[in-house]
Amino acid sequence: MTPLIRSGRRYRSMFGLTEEQITELGMTWGLTFLIGYMLFIIWKLARDANAGKFGTFVLFFVLAFGMIGFIAKFIIQWLMGI
Repeated sequence: MTPLIRSGRRYRSMFGLTEEQITELGMTWGLTFLIGYMLFIIWKLARDANAGKFGTFVLFFVLAFGMIGFIAKFIIQWLMGI
């Protein structure tokens, strides 16, 4: 397999993907899977603790608050066509 040439520099490819493509796959699908898994963990924590409806809401709101920024960034990029 020949390395890719871009701007005078050589880039190697792995499994036919460039570094940029691997990064994009990891940032979209990898983080999406991780966020889903963290939501599952929060749900299991609320269920095991018998948190009730309000307690479950508070757990999801507080523990999942950091994920909202990542999701909002993705939606904004999609709406702007970036």
